[in-house]
Amino acid sequence: MPRATSPTLSRRRLVGELRRLREAAGLTIEEVGARLECSASKISRIETGRVGVTPRDVRDMLSAYGADERIAGELVQLAREARRKGWWDEFGDLVPSRYVGFEADAGSVRTYQGLMIPGLLQHEGYTRALIADVLPGAPPDEVDRRVRLRTARQALLAEEDPLALHVVIDEAALRRRVGGTAVMREQLTRLNEVGKLDNVTLQVTPFTRGGHSAMDGPFVVLNFPEKFDADLVYLESVRGDVYLEEPSDVARYTDMFARLAASSLDPAASAVLIEQVARELLADGE
Repeated sequence: MPRATSPTLSRRRLVGELRRLREAAGLTIEEVGARLECSASKISRIETGRVGVTPRDVRDMLSAYGADERIAGELVQLAREARRKGWWDEFGDLVPSRYVGFEADAGSVRTYQGLMIPGLLQHEGYTRALIADVLPGAPPDEVDRRVRLRTARQALLAEEDPLALHVVIDEAALRRRVGGTAVMREQLTRLNEVGKLDNVTLQVTPFTRGGHSAMDGPFVVLNFPEKFDADLVYLESVRGDVYLEEPSDVARYTDMFARLAASSLDPAASAVLIEQVARELLADGE
């Protein structure tokens, strides 16, 4: 069965339609605020998805835009769906739940990581060691919750209608001994196991290839099954999470990924390199 649409994607569809209808009505955000006797900033926050929107807000906005009853009924229902809780909301204090929702809705994901193994491919021991390095003060219960979230996300790869995942990893991520030699051996074994799945394409960019198109940092391109759900790019940084939705930005990162994949080892050669690094670890011992 196809995966149900999450509240995250429902909210994205809703705010996109509200913005489109306001612009079609020839109204500015300030004019809408004045008509509804609320601040322009509230309308702006609704249209950018920074705050939730109630069915009553939607009715009032659509009345100001002169929308017909059919559209109004559809968007009010979308507002109700957008207010539902996703399973990931209980982890909202730990990670950007908006991203997890988009990931759950995506039909395919393309991602590049230079310094670490992507979360969807991590072994539990690797995840725990990574958390210990990045968040040394995290209490045990928080660590356990982060691991549970990572495991829940990985379930997307094994569903009846699984996520199609294309990953490019820099060789540096394979050789950085997060958690020590034993943990990395387990992690490399998991990489090649997951890489055999029909819905997963795993490539490695080796040191010998020199510079490449994605050296500026990691990124994720998310593609959605429905045509009216535009693709987006996700960038994670310590300063905050960035979502790029402009077609020109998405096209730029899509092209960047295509060039990166073309210059990387193919999946078979990547598996050979992963096995080689695992053998080197075995020879080194602890």
